[in-house]
Amino acid sequence: MRTFYKIFKWLSALAFAGLLATLIAAAGIYYYFAPQLPDVETLREVKFQTPLRVYSADHKLIAEFGEKRRTPISYVEIPEDFIHALQAAEDSRFFEHFGIDVKGLFRAALQLASTGQIQSGGSTITMQVAKNFFLTRERTFSRKFMEILLALRIEQELSKEEILELYINKIYLGHRAYGIQAAATVYYGQPIKDLSLAQLAMIAGLPKAPSAYNPLSNPKRALERRDWILGRMLSLGYIDQQRYTDALAQPVTASYHGSDIELEAPYIAEMVRSELYQQYGEDLYTEGLSVTTTIESRLQQSATTALRNGLLAYSERHGYHGAEHQYDISNLSNTERLKLLKDTTTFGGLTPALVTGVDKNSATLLTENSGEIAISWDGMRWASPYKSVNYAGPAPKQASDILAQGDLVRVIHSQDGWQLTQIPKAQGAFIALEPQDGGILALNGGFSFALNKFNRATQAYRQPGSNIKPFLYTAALENGFTPASIINDAPVVFHDVSLESNWRPENDNGTFGGPTRLREALYRSRNLVSIRLMRALSIEKARDFILRFGFTPERLPQNLSLALGSADATPLQVVTGYASFANGGFKVDPYLIKKIESAEGEVIFEAKPLKACPECSYATRDNPDDAAPQPGIQYSDTEGAAPRIITPESAFLIYNVMQDVIKRGTGRRALVLNRGDLAGKTGTTNDQKDAWFSGFNQKLVATAWVGFDQPAPLGRREYGSSAALPIWIDFMRDALEGTPESAPSAPEGVISARIDPATGKLAYPGQSDAIVEYFRADQLPKEHAQSPEEKLAPPTAEQIFGFSG
Repeated sequence: MRTFYKIFKWLSALAFAGLLATLIAAAGIYYYFAPQLPDVETLREVKFQTPLRVYSADHKLIAEFGEKRRTPISYVEIPEDFIHALQAAEDSRFFEHFGIDVKGLFRAALQLASTGQIQSGGSTITMQVAKNFFLTRERTFSRKFMEILLALRIEQELSKEEILELYINKIYLGHRAYGIQAAATVYYGQPIKDLSLAQLAMIAGLPKAPSAYNPLSNPKRALERRDWILGRMLSLGYIDQQRYTDALAQPVTASYHGSDIELEAPYIAEMVRSELYQQYGEDLYTEGLSVTTTIESRLQQSATTALRNGLLAYSERHGYHGAEHQYDISNLSNTERLKLLKDTTTFGGLTPALVTGVDKNSATLLTENSGEIAISWDGMRWASPYKSVNYAGPAPKQASDILAQGDLVRVIHSQDGWQLTQIPKAQGAFIALEPQDGGILALNGGFSFALNKFNRATQAYRQPGSNIKPFLYTAALENGFTPASIINDAPVVFHDVSLESNWRPENDNGTFGGPTRLREALYRSRNLVSIRLMRALSIEKARDFILRFGFTPERLPQNLSLALGSADATPLQVVTGYASFANGGFKVDPYLIKKIESAEGEVIFEAKPLKACPECSYATRDNPDDAAPQPGIQYSDTEGAAPRIITPESAFLIYNVMQDVIKRGTGRRALVLNRGDLAGKTGTTNDQKDAWFSGFNQKLVATAWVGFDQPAPLGRREYGSSAALPIWIDFMRDALEGTPESAPSAPEGVISARIDPATGKLAYPGQSDAIVEYFRADQLPKEHAQSPEEKLAPPTAEQIFGFSG
């Protein structure tokens, strides 16, 4: 007994010494590593790397920029089933342990010894948080020990809920998905809250090995992992037998879902990205900024459709350019044929298709997504062979005149079925603004961003042609002319030193109208009247006035050709200038970014554009933002009021005159819209290299441009009225549907009077062909036109000699 006691005492002493040595060693190791441990408190301020997201004004997702797809969520947003699935997969005692699960470590060791594999890791969720946020992935004792120490500290500083929230938002789950919300979107196209138990268990199986247990690349192993997790949930009491059985029966439903883009507006997305990159640099893609633009999704969709349809219509008018490629497919399998299509990019909604058979009046084609399709004769009969912009070959008589087996072509689906089409050679741009403050409501910089990223709406400087005339005519109205002023539309020859030659300008149709009222000259777009107006005003005065509207000084020539639109301007500059006609004479600046929010939802920028303010008081004075005075521009003391660049009287008059462009001039096609409040102007440059239409009412202003990227003639009969105006009409038809008319009323300083259309003088009493015209009150004509009787009467002595008696 005494011997046993001595042995027990000796063993106890030895155990105590061993424990003491272990504690001393542990303490030594702790004090060695403790100074190297990072501050756990920083986890409270952690910022997850989240992408830049760009939205429309009505919060439709336009784009997402960033390598990591992540949408952080709070603990309360995590489904309870997912928490249980994660515990079953990673850390069943998470809510009980203090950062280290001793039982879990022993279980992992036992599994390793008995099976050679560890299905439930020894690391707790807290230890994984420590590793993911602070440590490298190297497999060393020192790194593991620091992981344990950090886990202990994290448990002291943070609640279990905070730890789990950090974990589920940080973990990588494959396919650029970081965090469970992003994973739910990537694999199932839904938020985590809407997933089934089986789907939640599938995602819970990913943290262990995102590639090995990925339902897209390894569906079999992913299913095994999911089912194991469901079994663990059952054994741990998280689910009952019925739910387990139901979930186990569910097939693998995961499929890849890219960014959930809700609105196609790539040119807009790139404008936002490039603007913000100047400020944020590479941080832009990880800071989680949320940008709300001024874009209205419905208008953007209409603009996209209208521009594409307009360019396709132009393309078809000029003939078929032929197949994009010709393949020998006679010995290719269907899989090999589909591979050819898969390697061909879709542009602007035009589907690549491979011709597999041609009959007399129809053809069969293969597409990647719709399989085999048929095109009837009505869907291809337009395809006369292209010869030049001015000439197409003879109309085809049968399908074989157009297509052959192995042709790679483009098709598009409409309400009339599948139709043959082609990628347009000509390009275009379309932009719509809110005229009261300059907000960009819709913008397209070309047929397809994927085809060419050059943004023609903002970057293409092209000659506006007659689209510039309203600015010149407004200058005339501001300097003594009236809509009834008579200007001679007759041949003229100028020797312009700056042009270094004689210049014989002509009207588009080569005819001359003689004495013409200013109103009629604009709606008929008479070039010679514009030139005479500029001469009457002086080149310098007219040019200075046009510059008020926001054009680039270096791109406005200082000669008479400016009257015909030889300047260079972008569609954005043109539509911004036209906004001043729509809003009553105010200069607004176009803007796109309405609001920027941080990842935490804090508003860090909100646009405060200057707005048209007809009710504000204005005075001519120096620019409050610039010491240099700008003659003719008026400013208001009202905060946020845009400067006035046209008097209210002239603004009304030019609007009213431009309404006649649509009612009886070059824009008559727009009468199909059956609205009386629309105004605008066509524009066509020499040799039809640029075609424009800009038009508006008080609520909306829009510009359409069509041309080749390398300036070249668009072809005969291609003018602003035929190439650009149809695009504008299609957009406005959708944009203005259901909206009341909004033409301006005459301001106090404007009166109407009946005039003689031939002379612009007041109509004589009873004149049957008299028309109504508007004038500034101080510019009402003083004379009446002669009646037929007065014209036939012999001249008086006063008329002959200049005196009476």
